[in-house]
Amino acid sequence: MSAQAVARAPWRPDGTLLLVGPAVIFLLLFFIYPFAYGFVLSFRPIEGGWWLENYRKFFSDRHLWGTVVITFQLALPVTILNVGLALPIAFQLRRKTRYQRWLPTILVIPITLGTVLIAEGMLTYFGPRGWLSQILQVLHLYDGPIRLTHNYWGVLISLVISGFPFAFLLLLSYVTGIDPVLARAAATLGASPWAQFRRIYLPLLAPGLAITFCLAFVQAFSVFPSAVLVGAPSGATRVISIAAYEAAFEQYDYSMASTAAMIMGFSQLIVVVAVLALRRGLYRGPVVGAKG
Repeated sequence: MSAQAVARAPWRPDGTLLLVGPAVIFLLLFFIYPFAYGFVLSFRPIEGGWWLENYRKFFSDRHLWGTVVITFQLALPVTILNVGLALPIAFQLRRKTRYQRWLPTILVIPITLGTVLIAEGMLTYFGPRGWLSQILQVLHLYDGPIRLTHNYWGVLISLVISGFPFAFLLLLSYVTGIDPVLARAAATLGASPWAQFRRIYLPLLAPGLAITFCLAFVQAFSVFPSAVLVGAPSGATRVISIAAYEAAFEQYDYSMASTAAMIMGFSQLIVVVAVLALRRGLYRGPVVGAKG
């Protein structure tokens, strides 16, 4: 077909655009527009006045900006624990064994329970009169009730239980995507298992570790049900999501609630950008050594 015929041919929509179109519309309606609306609303204080009044009020009130600190104190340790526990387990399960099928299934069961059911189970098992406390007292291993609920530790345990399967599944997909021939070739050259992990697996896993860390952190940073059910929402676990909820549905100040949501989003963005920048600075190369 000549160039003139192509130019005169009627335009036909690209199939790729038709497939991407619904996703773009969904993104615009349920993410871009709500974010833009909340961003603008955060600069419209309910009492009027200066356009940055909500942000000034937030960072001048210890009861408000302290929620950011508390959320970081929960989200960062939980993320480090989840990724740190998931990596060696996923690394061991990369080999084909008789345990490879049912062991991952057992490990990901908590992701199907939901935070409310996990919290209910924790109240029954970890409460002052729970099974754990009673068993330890019967065995004379601990004197007095154990308090692992309605405090910081209760929320941390709940987030680890609900977040570990997510990190484990992500890292398992990255680990199993690395060609084992690379490690076997290094072994023939005298590389120890630790040297294989440090020089082959770890560099190839760096992008996956960064992505897993970022997603696990965002998931932990948005904690709300656990902070209320097994935490102390008016004290040690008053996270920023609770502050946003109180502003919106107790004080009916949607402008301040939007301000808390924007601060929450940008706090997560800072950590995500820092982790991705660190990963880029430490390693540049292929994401995984794909299997042949």
